[in-house]
Amino acid sequence: MAEPVKIARQGANVAEFSVSELAGAVKKTLEGTFGYVRLRGEISGYRGPHSSGHCYFSLKDDKAKIEAVIWRGAFGALRFKPEEGMEVIATGRLSTFPGSSKYQIVIEQMEPAGAGALMALLEARKKQLADEGLFAAEKKRKIPFLPRVVGIVTSPTGAVIRDMMHGFEERFPARVLVWPVRVQGETCAAEVANAIRGFNALPVGGRIPRPDVLIIARGGGSLEDLWGFNEEIVVRAAAESRIPLISAVGHETDWTLIDLAADARAPTPTKAAEWAVPKYSELIEQTLKFGDRLRIAMRRGLEHDRNALRAAHRGLPKLQDLVALPRQRFDATAHRLGAGLAKTTQMHHRRFDQIGARLHPRLMQARIDKLEKRLVDLRHAATAGLSRIAQTRRTRLERTGGRLSPQHLQRRIETLDRRLDQAIQRATASLGRTTQARRSYTERLSGRLVPALLLNRVGRLRQALDGHGKMLSALSYQGVLKRGFALVRDAEGRAIRSSVALTAGQRVGIEFADGTATADIVTPGRARDRDTDHATEATTETHVKDTAKSVPPRAPAKRGSGPSGQGSSGQGSLF
Repeated sequence: MAEPVKIARQGANVAEFSVSELAGAVKKTLEGTFGYVRLRGEISGYRGPHSSGHCYFSLKDDKAKIEAVIWRGAFGALRFKPEEGMEVIATGRLSTFPGSSKYQIVIEQMEPAGAGALMALLEARKKQLADEGLFAAEKKRKIPFLPRVVGIVTSPTGAVIRDMMHGFEERFPARVLVWPVRVQGETCAAEVANAIRGFNALPVGGRIPRPDVLIIARGGGSLEDLWGFNEEIVVRAAAESRIPLISAVGHETDWTLIDLAADARAPTPTKAAEWAVPKYSELIEQTLKFGDRLRIAMRRGLEHDRNALRAAHRGLPKLQDLVALPRQRFDATAHRLGAGLAKTTQMHHRRFDQIGARLHPRLMQARIDKLEKRLVDLRHAATAGLSRIAQTRRTRLERTGGRLSPQHLQRRIETLDRRLDQAIQRATASLGRTTQARRSYTERLSGRLVPALLLNRVGRLRQALDGHGKMLSALSYQGVLKRGFALVRDAEGRAIRSSVALTAGQRVGIEFADGTATADIVTPGRARDRDTDHATEATTETHVKDTAKSVPPRAPAKRGSGPSGQGSSGQGSLF
């Protein structure tokens, strides 16, 4: 840092510093004098990480307070997350922030101040996670009886994995997958959580088999050594695991939050291996016992069923006794059936004779004669009604025709002719008076105008008209046609600006400077670039059907009329 600039002033012998120079000197002195320090204090004003990832808060005791900051990289390496009111021991370097003229500690490491603070933090975290339902008993899953694949999350170099593998040798054959992690230190929690989620992410039937049960194992240690298994990220990963999970962290007297979230807690890692996979000899012995019990139970069941069948057989009546009553009932019914059929036949025969006696052709003939007479009467009535209606309408038509006469129409026409002649005479007289009045007004007005002014104004208007005519001639596309160009239009008269818009067999009109012609498109053009101009020109050809000299030029259209958008002066538009 540059030395402060000393400005000598008349009558003063003290050097002058700028504000930034003084702030830099204080910063250099403070950092060079203290360097790294360890502070014990209570966290105050903690609001979580800033949007940039840094944390800003204060450390205080009963007499003083110092500002503190944790950069984003150091915050991610902390073994626990700071909380408001927690007493901690912070290690960092003292520095100043010139922007606000205050000194602060830049924390690089931080730990709770003693086991009491850790236990308080542990109890608070336990209560928070329990309130969220992560430790609920209904979420616990049953450990599979005979897993084929066992996943173990532990350190690959410790004695825990060796003891567990030795225990698996006496068990039922099972495949063991080990996910190596650190079981102590700053990265322990993140590695254990990633291992649990990694095992759950394995697909069923994939190249790496998916475990049927997981074991989280670690040897004993102090509360600080086992703190990684109390982190919230590990507990949430264990609670979210879809694979049944056994916690075997520490000895029987040790406990961590992962024990509460796991589906089962083993007192030691070796006991977790025994719980996960049963012993082969015990399975054989238990299978033999079950087989003996099954044979004894089957024998007793068969004997019981045999005795029950014999007792039921003795209680059943004889076959003849069972069918005697139904047989007698059947014989009585068959006897009554024959008599009933004979009686029914006789009854229907008598009814048929009664109905047949009432039937005779004379009855049908009488009914036909009656209906025929009624039909004749209806025909006579219809004829008489039609005659009356026709006579009524004929009389009405004759009366109406008598009232119609050409003389009435002739009188009406003569009256209208007289009224028309009178209206013409009044209109002629009125027009004469109006013409005379306008002629008188014009004569009075012309006496007041100076001929020189009129001539001057007419000259200016003529010059302006000539200028507009020259500009119209310069902007007209007909001048372009006189230079050898032609304008192509489609059947509706719209200008065609690209060969891509043409189709084979399309009829187009070609306008030259001295006339127009029509043509049929044989091969439509394509979009071309600078390197393929000659090849594309060779593929587009037209056949002229009529010569330009035999067709007169297109007549000018009214303004806004027609597809080409020509103006009132005959000036066409290329757009």
